[in-house]
Amino acid sequence: MNTLKYLAGYQQSIQDQVSELLDNGKLKTVLLNRHPDIHAVRTDRALYDYTIEIKNQYLRKSQPLSKVQYDDKISLSHQALGLHSFVSRAQGRKTKAKNEIRISSRLKRVPEPLLRMVVVHELAHLKEKDHNKAFYQLCCHMEADYHQLEFDLRLLLTLLDSGVKVY
Repeated sequence: MNTLKYLAGYQQSIQDQVSELLDNGKLKTVLLNRHPDIHAVRTDRALYDYTIEIKNQYLRKSQPLSKVQYDDKISLSHQALGLHSFVSRAQGRKTKAKNEIRISSRLKRVPEPLLRMVVVHELAHLKEKDHNKAFYQLCCHMEADYHQLEFDLRLLLTLLDSGVKVY
């Protein structure tokens, strides 16, 4: 099993640095220095309120969200931590469309900035369906440290896969 699978897209020099930190048992310290505390958003209702607050700040005119919840079934085998879905349902002659966001339950016990990064990512899909330049610009507009937080989350996942409990 590749212990650096979450960092596969990064330069070899970065992967080497992370590998050295992991081998020396220092990666956990680096993460805890950057993000010492976990968030308090534990319930689906709290996650919905948290997400709507961010949406109202940056995407007020975008399509409404009908559901935001933690999901135990989201698998990291596809490197997914959240899912945005646009669900259309036929009711008689009418079609109703709803936007739903599901966040991996593994994110219930992570630092707030890492949860925020995933929520911002899923909210950006309301405007941009593909992971293109406009999508990442929107993510950075909503969270200026988006790319650093994504990297930090990848470090956390790497650490967890190596069997180290962090939070």
